[in-house]
Amino acid sequence: MPSKLPAGARDRILDAASHLFDSHGVHAVGMQRIISEAGCGKHLLYAEFGSKDELVAAYLRRSERSWEQTLKATLAMDAEPEEQVVELVRLAAYNVPGTRGCPIRNTFREFPDEDHLVHQVAMAHFEVVREQLCELTRRTAAADPERLADRILLIINGLFGSGSVLSVEENAEIAVQLAKDVVWVETTDARSR
Repeated sequence: MPSKLPAGARDRILDAASHLFDSHGVHAVGMQRIISEAGCGKHLLYAEFGSKDELVAAYLRRSERSWEQTLKATLAMDAEPEEQVVELVRLAAYNVPGTRGCPIRNTFREFPDEDHLVHQVAMAHFEVVREQLCELTRRTAAADPERLADRILLIINGLFGSGSVLSVEENAEIAVQLAKDVVWVETTDARSR
């Protein structure tokens, strides 16, 4: 009978890997360094994650939580859809994950091979996010909700880029004003027809 894995081992390993990946990037961190940081053995790590790719995929899935919480908070607002779109940008500006920008976007850049598991996990996230934005913008008065979603996504992608010389507050202020301008233009055109 196989021995039972220690409680919380998976989270401990994922915590250590997340910290290292956020600080240094995925390719710069070897498995031995994760083992040392997590205080676990090689066998335990590979029992929880069959490969580094599986560990990185789990890291990306965990990183998705920040976006999910931001979207959930936005949709819970009692406001017009146009206001929710702007609020989504504001919340995103204050919830940029990772110490080097968005872990998903950073990791995506490290794995350009479309057939690679990590690339596919990141790409699936981007597709879900775009569809979620489209669902929100379809409830607005925009003549072309998909165009509005893509423009808002471009603002969010800018916020989630790796680092900025501006403070979080300055980024948020600029992004929110830009989102307001984009929403106004996209919805005013539709109302004037």
